[in-house]
Amino acid sequence: MSKGPSAVLSSDEIAAIARDAVAEGQADRKQAAWQKIQPLRKAQPHQPEAAMALIWIVDQRSLTRDEAADVLLEISDAHDDSGILSMLGQCLEAVRDIDDLNAPPPEHPIFRTTVEKLDRLAKLHEGQPEQQPILRGLATAARMMARQKDAIAEDSLRKLVDIDPQKSPSHYNLGLFYKTRGRFAEGMAANRAAASLSQKVIDGYEWNLGICATGAGNAETALDVWKRMGQKIGPGRFDLPEGGYPACKVRLAERPLAERTADSDDPGEEETVWIERLSPCHGIIRSVLYGDLGVDYGDVILMDGAPITHHTYGEEQIPVFPHLATLLRRNYRFFDFAGTQETARQLADISDELDEDAVIYSHSEGFKIMCANCWRNPDIDHADHEQIEKHVVVGRIAAPPGIAPARLLHLIDAAIEKRRTCQLYAPDLCAAAGQAARERIDRRRFALLANN
Repeated sequence: MSKGPSAVLSSDEIAAIARDAVAEGQADRKQAAWQKIQPLRKAQPHQPEAAMALIWIVDQRSLTRDEAADVLLEISDAHDDSGILSMLGQCLEAVRDIDDLNAPPPEHPIFRTTVEKLDRLAKLHEGQPEQQPILRGLATAARMMARQKDAIAEDSLRKLVDIDPQKSPSHYNLGLFYKTRGRFAEGMAANRAAASLSQKVIDGYEWNLGICATGAGNAETALDVWKRMGQKIGPGRFDLPEGGYPACKVRLAERPLAERTADSDDPGEEETVWIERLSPCHGIIRSVLYGDLGVDYGDVILMDGAPITHHTYGEEQIPVFPHLATLLRRNYRFFDFAGTQETARQLADISDELDEDAVIYSHSEGFKIMCANCWRNPDIDHADHEQIEKHVVVGRIAAPPGIAPARLLHLIDAAIEKRRTCQLYAPDLCAAAGQAARERIDRRRFALLANN
């Protein structure tokens, strides 16, 4: 952008540019919106009205997030006015994907710069009328930085409650902060205060109260909330409410935001999995994970209320929710397996014949060309190789803690015997069942099937 002298824009010109840019952004023509705002970018260093117009344009999600962050940084560099910086802080939600709850801290300098500037201004204007909008901007900016500035975010939110304890949104924002940090009992108290001060029922307050109550294990409160919202739900498993909900998906995180610290502030490994949804905000994982995230099949997780995205299956849109916290780890054991089958899902369908909640979970099914002589005797280095084709399945077996490995292996063997056209090799399960000789055979066959 040119640093040379710029013409002064009239109020009407500024308003017209802003309206046009927002219209382009709402029509998903963000590049056109970017072109529209260039006169405002040139004018904003010496025209606060142009700076405020740009902040409004950003707040309306009219630009790409990267462009919006760059524009806000230009405004922050050009102005020390508390009113401009307060509004800038409050619109930083528009520069992040706030539905992607477990994202790592943002790298763009606008977030840290805004927190530092507003923190100084909040101290400078303590006890003055300007303090409230400064604290609102500071709280938002600090909250956008994942767990990096939690102390500043909480302090700002609590001060806003103390300044005007009758203001319902201040209690709600404090409750929202507590929810995303896994402080569910405190989140319940804040959301109850917000609801009691509101003249009408607000869905956001109800949702967050229900989520916090579920996270805190307060089934009575959660059930009251969901029933008030018209949900068909009652007491259920794990001493929590339960209703008939369609399955959905959750993006699990090794370190969800609510379980992180400032020193370990990224999600780690992530996987998107199916869950058996028990209530609006919790369910049981029904996928066996590829990696070790510290949470897996059978565990009970809490999810936030706003989907990150949707996955399409035919004409059905399946919501994908963010992983808020893990409520219960049920200590399943997991055993890798490789096997062969004649038809799709032949091995996976054995799950229906296993005890309790044990499952054979396929991660991949496909064809593999291999040597028939090596398959018959993997211990011999064959000079001649006879090609055969196998329908190979690779995955993991999930075993609840109540089923003994020997019992599980017996049930799998019985199911395989009935089918006769498939085989399954799980050397670690054989070892756990005390079958050392079989483990050696299974390990050789497993290696032939599982290794590329």
